Amino acid sequence: MPELPEVEHVKRGLEPYIIGEKIVAVIFSEKVHQSHSLGKQAILKGMSIEQFTLLIIDYTIKGIERRSKYLLFEIEKESESSFLLSHLGMTGAWFVIDSLDGITESKFRSHVHVIFEFESGRMLVYSDIRRFGELRFLNELTDHSPLNGIGPEPFDENAEERFLAGLNVPKFHRKPIKEVIMNHQVIAGCGNIYATEALFRCKVHPKRSVVRMSMKKKTELFHHIVDVLQEGIDAGGSSISDYRNVNGEAGGMQHRLRMYGRKTCPACGSIVKQAVIGGRNSHYCVKCQR
Repeated sequence: MPELPEVEHVKRGLEPYIIGEKIVAVIFSEKVHQSHSLGKQAILKGMSIEQFTLLIIDYTIKGIERRSKYLLFEIEKESESSFLLSHLGMTGAWFVIDSLDGITESKFRSHVHVIFEFESGRMLVYSDIRRFGELRFLNELTDHSPLNGIGPEPFDENAEERFLAGLNVPKFHRKPIKEVIMNHQVIAGCGNIYATEALFRCKVHPKRSVVRMSMKKKTELFHHIVDVLQEGIDAGGSSISDYRNVNGEAGGMQHRLRMYGRKTCPACGSIVKQAVIGGRNSHYCVKCQR
């Protein structure tokens, strides 16, 4: 699943190509139409395809931001501002192209589910192999409640203070630290891959309960989270399986990962252990991480 670095890279890749573009048409795949006819609402959430199509025409894209793992497209029509919210799910990808042939990998080209046609003739295309992503039209960002509960962005000025305060919430005291730092109420955008890396670099066992960590260690962990997320952004994200940027390119962070997906520990050579923590498969070294 794309995490903060991957989503940030998509945001930065889209920005130069979509700002100022006016939407003149939107097309949904037959799979999405079938899902909505069965009441399942694949990809487009919160309204019907017909309602969305009527709403979105003639909106101009004014900006794009990232909040945790969400992309937020600011759109405007007749001085009225609204938002398109996008979550990539596990396999979502955005492309800005002149024709569908511009999507070079067949697995993405054959799973195109939303096409926004621009007045310029270009297209903003959403592809999603497993269709777990979501797209929503919002009048206000507060209309989508999950956004309201997201914790601090790692690079915010007061992020460290808010992170430490979040760890101090009683409901988290007995929980494994890995589960807690993947909770976006504590810190935004730190998913399984980057939580695994930060804990290894901090030499903290992912099952250690929050209450058993000193303030010094919690602070150290925060800085490792920030560092590994920044490294992920600098490397273009992690392409473990299906992540691609808007140019169809894979990221390079997967080549820098020291613990996630490893069989042996790069520090001591021990066999890497695995366990399910917070619903996600976790890798760790029992010798290096305490």
